[in-house]
Amino acid sequence: MHKKKILLSLLASTALVAQNIELEPLSITSTAIRTNELRSTDAVEVYTAEDIEMAHVQNIYEFLNSQTSVITMPSYGNSFSQKLDFRGYGIGDGYQNIVITIDGRKINNIDMVPPLLSAISPASIEKMEIIKSGGIVKSGDGANAGVINITTKQTTSKEITVYMGTYGTADGSFYLGHNDEKLSLSASGEAQKSDGIRNINSSGERDESSMTTGTFNITYLPTDELELRAGASFARTNLIYASFLTLDEYNNNPKQAGATNWGSNEQEYDTDALSAGASYYFSDKLSLNVDMNREEKMSNYVTYASVTDYVYNSVRAALKYDSKCIAITAGVDGFEGNLVNTNNDLTKRNGALFLASELYLGKNTLKVGYRYEDISFESKTGEDQKDKLHGVELGYNYTFDKESSVFANYSHSFQSSSLDRLFKWNTGAFMGYVKPSQAHNYTLGYNHITNSNKLKISLFYIDLQDEIYYYADAANWWANARNTNIDKSHKYGLDIYDKWLISDEFNVALNYNFVKAKIDDEIENGEDYSGNDLPGVSDHNIKATLSYLANKNTTLAITQVYRSEAYAADDFNNNFTQKQDAYKSTDISITYTKDNLELFAKINNLFNQRNGLWVQDDAIYPANFTTTAIAGFKLRF
Repeated sequence: MHKKKILLSLLASTALVAQNIELEPLSITSTAIRTNELRSTDAVEVYTAEDIEMAHVQNIYEFLNSQTSVITMPSYGNSFSQKLDFRGYGIGDGYQNIVITIDGRKINNIDMVPPLLSAISPASIEKMEIIKSGGIVKSGDGANAGVINITTKQTTSKEITVYMGTYGTADGSFYLGHNDEKLSLSASGEAQKSDGIRNINSSGERDESSMTTGTFNITYLPTDELELRAGASFARTNLIYASFLTLDEYNNNPKQAGATNWGSNEQEYDTDALSAGASYYFSDKLSLNVDMNREEKMSNYVTYASVTDYVYNSVRAALKYDSKCIAITAGVDGFEGNLVNTNNDLTKRNGALFLASELYLGKNTLKVGYRYEDISFESKTGEDQKDKLHGVELGYNYTFDKESSVFANYSHSFQSSSLDRLFKWNTGAFMGYVKPSQAHNYTLGYNHITNSNKLKISLFYIDLQDEIYYYADAANWWANARNTNIDKSHKYGLDIYDKWLISDEFNVALNYNFVKAKIDDEIENGEDYSGNDLPGVSDHNIKATLSYLANKNTTLAITQVYRSEAYAADDFNNNFTQKQDAYKSTDISITYTKDNLELFAKINNLFNQRNGLWVQDDAIYPANFTTTAIAGFKLRF
């Protein structure tokens, strides 16, 4: 019973040895009900600590963009707070349709600032789970595209990692863990800095950055029935990032500051989070779990002396019953977020009830879930908005044998408006009601998992009402630009994931995504977008990694990332002169492991491909546009 209650897992071997690599269905631990990949009723990607470690990424965005089906791009040049997309919601607003959690704590913002994923050190992650078109019952508001759940380590391992690289890049991180029958402790931290790549002015100053993070977690079992846990984390970031370029400037030299843009921005972004929770085990089958979180954030755009303060408080309580035949989770969610800056003092509140269940009948798994969520906001000037929304998940999985299964699922999901969509950015004036978007999601899938091959295929169709977007009137944006809704739209596509151990020496991992996102019905300010493609969505997204295990100590890997061209992020009329260029990058790495020491080196964008984010004609934000390299070591003790 003791082992079952302690929700901690020990990592396997830290060395990658050719002779004992095997694939197996991984458990999905952060959903409402624990299951495994093969029996899941959802389209799921699961990545382990070893997957992340072997990729030698500088941050989680880099891992997502090069190894998973998720697309990431720096937010208007801000590499610490990047935009994300999958399932065709677009690089402009896709991140607002993805819920991201860290150890169950939702880190999405109540305004249009993307989640600060760079605050999570890759070295501290035990598992990452990407649930597509699912997760609305547990995760709630914002889970139209799906959920990214990140679980941090709570193991006995101890390690430090140090690397240095081009453009003055330097990084140091550590993880320290302790486990015994009563107590589990873990601490991790990271310090990173870069001298910058792009110029920010004619004097040659560059877009330098720095970041410091830290996390501490404790779990204590005073009795066999009771588990107590608490945690604290912080992040301190400072970033100077350059503005957009014209097409001629971008083609001539993407490192330049640019002559006609708004100039560089400097942002300080600090966050502090506290968590506390308890679990009481009435029996091996029945438990009660309660978790509370508080997060305080400060975003300071130093360039404009613009400061925004955030305070988020949340609580969740869930009663779980888990037996061989049925698993049920029933719970309540509460959230209050406050945003204060020069123009606004806004509060958003979410209250929810949810029920999730899975029934196991031999080879059949049936999932049924429901969520009721009450969402409201209020401002100091008296405007308010209230919505009562319903989320549903239905799923079925048939497992043929220990290697193969098929599944089908439906979900009804929703996303409420961010608070700053409702108010004019420069005055704080109320702009009017923005409807919550609602999606009907349909998915069919197939899983085939053997010791040497893990294959996942899924087809999806999404029918949307009131998809939220920013209407950017290029001709008269000052007067007409506003946040509003697309009346009707739809998306469909195909996802393929395959990891194949070709031999003892070679293995390959492939992620391919095809998506088509269409606007069915929308007229705004006399402009008819009906029948157009949603901008910022690439039809094809490919990531492939080939690994060569030269011997039991040495691994070589080459990764190719490609996504096709798309309409620029603001091009809802599909008539801009310039399109979003295809994204291309080739990365290569080598890792040598001996006993407790690992040496590694990596070159990103080997062939110096130019990449950028197109917002409008002659408004291009360069991203991953030159070759960079790092080299370092990891020591385990």
